[in-house]
Amino acid sequence: MQKAILGLDIGGTTIKGGVLINGHLEDIRTIPTPAKESQEFILETIAIFIESYLHHDLEGIGIGIPGLVDVEKGIVLGLANIPAFQHVELGKFLTERIGKPIFINNDANCFALGVHKFGVGKKYKNLVGITLGTGVGGGIVINGHLYSGVNSAAGEWCSAPYLDHNFEHYCSGKFFHNYYQTKPKAMAKKAMAGDPEAIQAFEEFGHHLGELIKHILYALAPEAIVLGGSIRKTFPLFQKSLYRSLESFGYPTVLEHLKILLSELDETAIHGAVALVDVEPEIVNS
Repeated sequence: MQKAILGLDIGGTTIKGGVLINGHLEDIRTIPTPAKESQEFILETIAIFIESYLHHDLEGIGIGIPGLVDVEKGIVLGLANIPAFQHVELGKFLTERIGKPIFINNDANCFALGVHKFGVGKKYKNLVGITLGTGVGGGIVINGHLYSGVNSAAGEWCSAPYLDHNFEHYCSGKFFHNYYQTKPKAMAKKAMAGDPEAIQAFEEFGHHLGELIKHILYALAPEAIVLGGSIRKTFPLFQKSLYRSLESFGYPTVLEHLKILLSELDETAIHGAVALVDVEPEIVNS
């Protein structure tokens, strides 16, 4: 039986799993997250879901969490969308229950590590991953290694002050909801059909995202920034305004070396979770 790595993405709506076997993701499944239930019920749900994968010869299990994590102790410090999941010793619980090595980190950190190990970021030692969706997440890879910071909080540019709010207010789906009362996907359809307001909305979005990237460049000067999340698919609509915003960055030689890339991984969350496990598999996209 081939060795395998299980990746789990625990979100407020769904829990998704998949197994990396011989470089390919297989056995991808999704179950609803019992977000309103007790901590004990949620833990049991996660354990039973993992146990359903134990017919694979698992080397380890990686788990991505949309919140802060004490990585060394495997403690989930809090999840905004799962009220009962506060200061949960998830690592200890699963290690005792499952008997496999458990690795847990913030999901945006997982994304950055995943695109570095398995995706378009493979050839870059220093990169930043930015997930653009309902919110904004960030992860940092330095010299080929994930930098999580204290409680996996490195890369939390979403909360950094910007204009009258923060970057998440202007660089995520919240921008389209707050200022145009719609979702990015619906606005993108209008923009591609030539709607002037929708085109303007994406130009504004690109400007704000460019300001966020400048913020990152001044701090880290990475070789590459990889965009993930659902909004990355609308990149052609905001690409020009993003690069126009970058023109005012103070160090042109840094910009000359910067690559802005789009993640090509279909199961980014699972790839990212798998990447946490301390082995070095090689992935082949299928």
